[in-house]
Amino acid sequence: MSTATSPEPAAGWDGALAELSAALPDGALLTDPAALQSYRHDWSRDPSAGTPVAAARVTDAAQVQTVVRWAATHQVPIVPRGAGTGLSGGSSAVDCGIVLSLERMTAVEIDVATRTAIVEPGAFNVSVKQAAADHGLWYPPDPSSYEICSIGGNLATNAGGLCCVKYGVTTDYVLGMDVVLADGTLITLGGQRIKDVAGLSLTKLFVGSEGTLGIFTRAVLRLVPMPDPVAGMVATFDDVTAAARAVVAIGATLRPSMLEYMDQLSIRAVERLRPMGLDTECGAMLIAQSDAPGDARRLEAEEMARLCRDTPGVRDVFVTDDPAEAEMFTAARRSAFHALEPLGSIMFEDVGVPIPKLPDLVDGIAGIAAKYDVLIPVVAHAGDGNTHPNVIHDAADPDSVARARAAFDEVMRLAVDLGGTITGEHGVGRSKKGLLGDQLGDDVLALTRRIKETLDPQGILNPGAIL
Repeated sequence: MSTATSPEPAAGWDGALAELSAALPDGALLTDPAALQSYRHDWSRDPSAGTPVAAARVTDAAQVQTVVRWAATHQVPIVPRGAGTGLSGGSSAVDCGIVLSLERMTAVEIDVATRTAIVEPGAFNVSVKQAAADHGLWYPPDPSSYEICSIGGNLATNAGGLCCVKYGVTTDYVLGMDVVLADGTLITLGGQRIKDVAGLSLTKLFVGSEGTLGIFTRAVLRLVPMPDPVAGMVATFDDVTAAARAVVAIGATLRPSMLEYMDQLSIRAVERLRPMGLDTECGAMLIAQSDAPGDARRLEAEEMARLCRDTPGVRDVFVTDDPAEAEMFTAARRSAFHALEPLGSIMFEDVGVPIPKLPDLVDGIAGIAAKYDVLIPVVAHAGDGNTHPNVIHDAADPDSVARARAAFDEVMRLAVDLGGTITGEHGVGRSKKGLLGDQLGDDVLALTRRIKETLDPQGILNPGAIL
């Protein structure tokens, strides 16, 4: 049979697939080449994505175990996949591997007494939010793609979103999980309890592991009371540096529920997609919200406005306590990725730095764009220092691709040099693994490899991702 790294399936492949198909419900295993095309890529459109021999569309944990045990027996690589909205190639298929699709595992159960959601990995983030809202509760992690991304993918990448500046990222809301290990063993970690320090913090180990250590089949997510309506603040600036300095000033004294950033290229792209009267002549814009109780929300928004007005290079500042009006600007920020698509192919960046270093980061990105003659529109979860410099290029032009790749790597090196990270929420996937060692250092990278080798000695779980 094939190994996890072999380029061609060995003799007996058809028989092995027939064996797996027989062990799963009718129609669960796809082998038609045309049908498999939709399982090759995530949103990163990784050009190195391979061609799987099958996609298993499972519906429960027992079927996940069946697939993993089959793969372990035949040494076949497995790429777990949810909604396919990842931006770092984490669910790109590999040649002669099998895609384990969790898209049919979508159950969501709300337990009001424990303020938890019991969720299967294929459920969309928005489905959890809606189910929680029916009980006056809220699931805070909110990636821009929250309407179409899956909880399993959120766990795999430790996804963040617009409200992270105040409410944290996915791992802060994971109380427990069920995970199928590389040998097919199903383990349960944590549960519906707020405090639990027994043993090693294995739940935290699996969150963010991008399918390389195990496969999620269930998650216990912490919910919080629904926040109050928001007040909003929007400020425009002459240039990116001025906007970044305002972020530093706000972060020094306040904790808004949202503090987002868009540069001129992003603003203009969004305005072309959905005209809404944005200032397309400004260098950058900040979009902030406060969900403080009662009148405090307006006061916090006004204080953010004052700090922006005190920043040299400010152009205009606007405050509203109408939640619908505030959400209109948030919708503009959420539209950014789609709005950039007409500009060309995109290499999705996701670097973060300590907040005081944000002005240095946005200045440096502008310099890198000029150096390599590429467009790098930047949007950011500025309040927590997490930026998305998206490198635009022509995928059909080798020179354009080379310059874009050089710029992409240099942006990551800049972030590391500033004491930051090569990924704040999208994951390392396959697009960033070459720079992981620059951030972690040799000793930590070696430790990471030892953990991977211990939990997945055959190397069948998402090979080529992260490491």
